[in-house]
Amino acid sequence: MAINTIMKNKTYNVVSGEGSGGDGNSSSPPSSPRRQTSGFSQCRRRLRSKVQLQYFRKDSLAAGIFVRRNIQFLLLLFFLYFSGLMMCVGRFSEFLRHSREPIAIYKSHVLLEKLWHDIETDNSTALELSSVWQFKRRMKVQKPCPVLATRRRLGSVEVSSGPAGYLIVEANGGLNQQRSAICNAVAVAGILNAVLVIPSFGYNSVWKDPSEFRDIYDEDHFIATLEGYVKVVKELPDELISKYDHNITNIPQLRVEAWAPAKHYLGEVYPVLQEHGVIRIAPFANRLAMNVPSHIQLLRCITNYRALRFAAPITTLAQKLVNRMIVRSSMTGGKYVSVHLRFEEDMVAFSCCLYDGGDAEKSEMHSIREKGWKGKFKRKDLDFVAGRNRIDGKCPLTPLEVGMMLRGMGFGSNTSIYLASGKIYKGEQHLAPLSKMFPLLYTKESLATSDELAPFQGYSSRLAALDYTVCLFSEVFVTTHGGNFPHFLMGHRRFLFNGHAKTIRPDKRILVGLLENMTISWKDFKDDMEAMLLESDRKGMMIPRVRKFNRKNSIYTFPLPECDCLQSHDSSRVINHTLNVLDPQLEPTRGRVPVSD
Repeated sequence: MAINTIMKNKTYNVVSGEGSGGDGNSSSPPSSPRRQTSGFSQCRRRLRSKVQLQYFRKDSLAAGIFVRRNIQFLLLLFFLYFSGLMMCVGRFSEFLRHSREPIAIYKSHVLLEKLWHDIETDNSTALELSSVWQFKRRMKVQKPCPVLATRRRLGSVEVSSGPAGYLIVEANGGLNQQRSAICNAVAVAGILNAVLVIPSFGYNSVWKDPSEFRDIYDEDHFIATLEGYVKVVKELPDELISKYDHNITNIPQLRVEAWAPAKHYLGEVYPVLQEHGVIRIAPFANRLAMNVPSHIQLLRCITNYRALRFAAPITTLAQKLVNRMIVRSSMTGGKYVSVHLRFEEDMVAFSCCLYDGGDAEKSEMHSIREKGWKGKFKRKDLDFVAGRNRIDGKCPLTPLEVGMMLRGMGFGSNTSIYLASGKIYKGEQHLAPLSKMFPLLYTKESLATSDELAPFQGYSSRLAALDYTVCLFSEVFVTTHGGNFPHFLMGHRRFLFNGHAKTIRPDKRILVGLLENMTISWKDFKDDMEAMLLESDRKGMMIPRVRKFNRKNSIYTFPLPECDCLQSHDSSRVINHTLNVLDPQLEPTRGRVPVSD
């Protein structure tokens, strides 16, 4: 009877799915019968299990809290220990890190002394200036600039047909930073269809030049050249400025982000210009992106290479300096080398580089840094910084290093060199080795009389304009430390010389490594320098690939291909025309010594 009952129960379980877990049709062996227990025993076991479970849960909770608190405490102890360890050994670890990183110490004067006999007695044929540049670029015949199309498009860039208002900008910085701001201002005026007021120049505490636009550039030529592209006026109309109590600072001033795209000016600046009729943007350094529509890019080209002409006092003296350099370069066919040397006192101090002046130089440079850039340089490991800067090629080249480099490249001692620079740090001492290697060494101070230079003294931008012009027409231009001056000059030379910058840009990392090698021979040094010259030649003719609205390089350094249509491919005719523009009374020619000064 009991067995039958169990079997019946099992059959029910299988059908209902509570048996083996298979489907209803699968057979399985019968399960063992359950042992019969009393209800009291079962209740006692359940009660015991609940009590044990409650105690277990309480113990687990307490243990968990205890463990978590211990872990937090241990982490806090570890953090305090690690912080103390870092405070104790930080300086030592910094020392170890510095000792592992390579640094370079200025020893070029020692190497020159070691190699001087070989340099002086080098009988190899000197490099002919007429054959320095081996790479030639075959220039395509360019179509004329789309003048009329450009003028039409400037009035249809999502703005009204008539002028939307007046644009005022302030150009700050040195000569070429101001030049960049002027070109960008014309471009922005084209974007906004605005009338441009002649840019004002902000007084810079570094350059300390109070010159205005008309003191450096020919205002009338600037306005006339841009006529039909962008309207330029010398000042605001009286009825407009009177609305602002004849005070320019009352005019709405906008702050524009650096490298702002054209759409930013159309979307954010243009509505304000329409509302007020005049706006002022300050500061204005690098406030326009390099990627702009082609017709706006052309405005930069026209401004830089056609509209910006130096004022008459500058062009007159600059022309004389160019002619005097040609006269003094008679042994090299009237061709000369120009060097932009950045070894002024403030540049040496700012670079945090050390040379051969010892503790006295360190103290002097520290004083200059504190005076010029209060609190900016407080690091105590400047010796290490100087060594790293030097090995990374960030230190200005000394006149001695420039001389060794040029002699190594093959330029003979009869090469005429024009030195474009401010006041050289300890000039007599540092220029002596360069003068020894190149006796025909000239500056604007040595070429011009004191009376001729007198009107320019105290005006750094006007003096820089003289250097710019003499360097522009040299056969070889050497840049030694970057900056706006060489970048603009390289671009201008590319524009004049059929796309070739004719510029030596030394790889200072490689050069420093060679100058640190006290076992190098003069022959090996020359081989490396000749390879460096060849690389400068190759890179000088490179034109970056510019896709539509995708320019990554500065148009002021690489003006092609956008400025191509302004270019004449007869370089001698271009140079002669430019020189005649400088001074119509003179007729200089390349490679020929003029009759008069």
